[in-house]
Amino acid sequence: MTEATQRPTLPDHLSIDPRSPHYVAAVFEHDVGIRFNDKERMDVEEYCISEGWVKVPAGKTVDRKGNPLMIKLKGKVEAFYR
Repeated sequence: MTEATQRPTLPDHLSIDPRSPHYVAAVFEHDVGIRFNDKERMDVEEYCISEGWVKVPAGKTVDRKGNPLMIKLKGKVEAFYR
């Protein structure tokens, strides 16, 4: 395999928000999946595998800056490449 086809290892803590210190652009060049409590979720904004939580939007509710409000759900978290 060449260097271009290798995927970076998935971090323990990852966020899709570019302003976050847990954002890793190289990971998002590939399709990432999150399995939470043995069900695949498509709406995860941030996760931490070691602490066992994901952050997902709380419906259509937004803050005063237009960002969605997040809820933290605790459980078994697995990250993988599709």
